[in-house]
Amino acid sequence: MPNAKSEFDVIVWGATGFTGELVADYLLESYGLPGVDATPAIAGKYPEVVRWAIAGRNPAKLAALQERLGAPVPILVADSDDVESLEELVSKTTVVLTTVGPYAQYGSKLVAACATSGTHYCDLTGEVQWMRKMIDQHQVAAEASGARIVHTCGFDSIPSDLGTLFVHNAMRAQSNDDCGFVKYRASKFKGGMSGGTIASMMNMMEEAEQDPGLTDLLADPYALNPADGARGLDGPDKVTPEYDKDFDNYVAPFVMAAINTRVVRRSNALMNNRYGHMFCYDEATLAGEGPIGFAKSLAMSATTALLTGATAIRPLRELLQRVVPKPGEGPDEDLRENGFFEIELCARGAADPAVQVRAVVRGDKDPGYGSTSKMIAESAVCLAFDDLKVGGGVWTPASAMGELLIERLHERAGVTFTLHDSVTDFGAAL
Repeated sequence: MPNAKSEFDVIVWGATGFTGELVADYLLESYGLPGVDATPAIAGKYPEVVRWAIAGRNPAKLAALQERLGAPVPILVADSDDVESLEELVSKTTVVLTTVGPYAQYGSKLVAACATSGTHYCDLTGEVQWMRKMIDQHQVAAEASGARIVHTCGFDSIPSDLGTLFVHNAMRAQSNDDCGFVKYRASKFKGGMSGGTIASMMNMMEEAEQDPGLTDLLADPYALNPADGARGLDGPDKVTPEYDKDFDNYVAPFVMAAINTRVVRRSNALMNNRYGHMFCYDEATLAGEGPIGFAKSLAMSATTALLTGATAIRPLRELLQRVVPKPGEGPDEDLRENGFFEIELCARGAADPAVQVRAVVRGDKDPGYGSTSKMIAESAVCLAFDDLKVGGGVWTPASAMGELLIERLHERAGVTFTLHDSVTDFGAAL
């Protein structure tokens, strides 16, 4: 529950950025403002009235956002390089929601302030090397203060992380078995390219160039697992096309797999190997059937390899930076509103691989912005209000918020979790 001594329940840090503004729009539309236009709870299920504020380093931009919102949203000013201002900021709230990336450049001091003060935190990072650093540096402090630090609360990696939890729960309910493996297959997408995601990828390659040891870390399938924990059977990420008999499709590498897979495996470890000690997980993109599907999978694999290779070479990386979207840039309103995503998941039982559970995770907006802004907003409200079973530490969405967040997203945010070919059995998998 919110800290009664805090002035706010949620502060949106980076509110004047592209994604930050979308988060502010969503919070105003979905939760209103205390005493002004608070939205009634949905069927009495979510009674909270959220005290939220917008924050950033530029007072003029924050004032302009407040004017655009047409509501007296409180404004707070701080600077990501000013520790004292960040400490004052986090002391005013139960949760900090941050959209300011690349997080390796702008996020470390904020995480440190939250971990020390006991303020909960959620972000949109996909920077594995930075998450590893934050775990190593702040796990002990967060445990002591009670701060729940939760990375990857957007399209990276909520559909992967919560989707795996969802199919696992269904497997347990159906056969009382663990999942021997779960396959995540990106199926249908419509949306714009994320400038922030690209900037994070570029920054990761910059860091790897300066510290060659990071290359081994980024290649490690268990890079985010507790350092003293057991490792599973997963190997390197998929880099070539292949035929997947479970989906009767050719598949190609999924561009975000190197992030999502590490998060899902960390979730399993943090939940005491809830999915099983031999649990395996992988991600890929469905390319289609027959010769056309094979050709498409080859083309997609080649494109992914070329993009990865280009970002690893400084001159090519600098050339790419001139043409790809910049942080703070994103798709127009029409593409965001009419975008969507659909992820298919297949799980097979550990004891009996013939037992199969399938599920679909769908989002009703552009994945990188429209749906992501709703996912992180509901993550922040969940951290502030819901009766979570974990204490302080550096968590994943599934290990910290789990079924409670699945339910919020399903009911409020247009991100739905359904067992295959069913619209009625959502609750059975929670």
